[in-house]
Amino acid sequence: MYAFVLDKNLKPLDPCHPARARKLLNNGRARVFKRYPFTIVLLDRTVEDSVTHPHRLKIDPGSKVTGMAVVQEQSYRVTHALEIEHRTEQIKKALDSRRALRRGRRNRKLRYRKRRFLNRIRPEGWLAPSIESRVANVETWVGRMIRVCPISALSMELVRFDMQKMQNPEIRGVEYQRGELFGFEVKEYLLQKWERKCAYCSAKETPLEIEHIQALSKGGSNRVSNLTLACRPCNQAKGNKPVEAFLKKKPDVLKQVLAQALAPLKDAAAVNSTRWELLRRLKGYGFPVETGTGGRTKFNRKLRNIPKTHWTDAACVGASTPERLLLKGVRPLIVKAKGHGRRQRCRTDRYGFPIAHAPSQKFFMGFQTGDLVKADIPSRKYAGKYTGRIAIRYRPSFKLSTLEKSFDVHPKYLKTIHRADGYEYRL
Repeated sequence: MYAFVLDKNLKPLDPCHPARARKLLNNGRARVFKRYPFTIVLLDRTVEDSVTHPHRLKIDPGSKVTGMAVVQEQSYRVTHALEIEHRTEQIKKALDSRRALRRGRRNRKLRYRKRRFLNRIRPEGWLAPSIESRVANVETWVGRMIRVCPISALSMELVRFDMQKMQNPEIRGVEYQRGELFGFEVKEYLLQKWERKCAYCSAKETPLEIEHIQALSKGGSNRVSNLTLACRPCNQAKGNKPVEAFLKKKPDVLKQVLAQALAPLKDAAAVNSTRWELLRRLKGYGFPVETGTGGRTKFNRKLRNIPKTHWTDAACVGASTPERLLLKGVRPLIVKAKGHGRRQRCRTDRYGFPIAHAPSQKFFMGFQTGDLVKADIPSRKYAGKYTGRIAIRYRPSFKLSTLEKSFDVHPKYLKTIHRADGYEYRL
């Protein structure tokens, strides 16, 4: 993967081969500016004295992972690739926990007060925090790429999900126009769909209850594709278990239930709700923005016989994809969103009661949680050299996490190589 290059005024030049970057560093003509993504600064060159070539930044937004690729438009070489792992689930769990603690506290202490939620008008363009996080992650990295590479254009997969079409690929004509629940209430629709019997034991002539195939507490939704009918004993026995675990001794029934109930489209809905906001923000950078569909991306990738990954999908976005892409030697930088820590004013126990004040200082002995460091431990159990991410404690013993293990280390053995910026990196 190529190294990014800046001139002495920190203006972007063309990326260079790693071997050339090593030579410039060894000759003293360059200094390391940033480790992730690896960027050097030329000490004797300005952008006015150099020739730069246009590069296109291509983006494949996803609900869990977003792929990016930088393509030089004259040589058709992918000079850089990265995959951003979003922290959607952590945000959702944190919000669920906060809401539950607040609800319990107000029910105990202020049960006579009028409820105060859902009494504010949301601004136009509001996105749920977990979805806003995805858009912000992509926006952050587009800005970072523009600062270190001569980007001249942007491409983005403007994913078009037809929700009804994805639930039933055969739907068409009047049936498509009327929609899924035209003329039916949900219960009546389910009675028709599941033939007025329990989906799990086939019991008839018994009261049937609406049952979530994938429990709400496990990430399920209220879409009709996630609903079925069950008798009360089956409903109680299943609880919030995964349907695969509940029916593991009845594989034929499991196969029938999964075949009849179409999969929830939570991820597809998340991508659809972010695409237009992301497009609006990308246009704010002032570059021409090309959009493409998922079908075009797949066509481009299959035509060029390129294996499917998030970053190769990004490289194949849009009509601007050349007939031949040079991908040799490209290893994507894996970027995992980690956040910037908690902002609670006090620490709480598992029930939400305060147990300690939050520490006011963020740095300790020159380090902060999230720093990437090199450790050179001379002796004892963990003797050796390591590179990893630290979590500080307010005593001279930090937690060092590497790809293989985690252990405590004294800060005197540590040297910072990349300051905490809300992300974790690996190749």
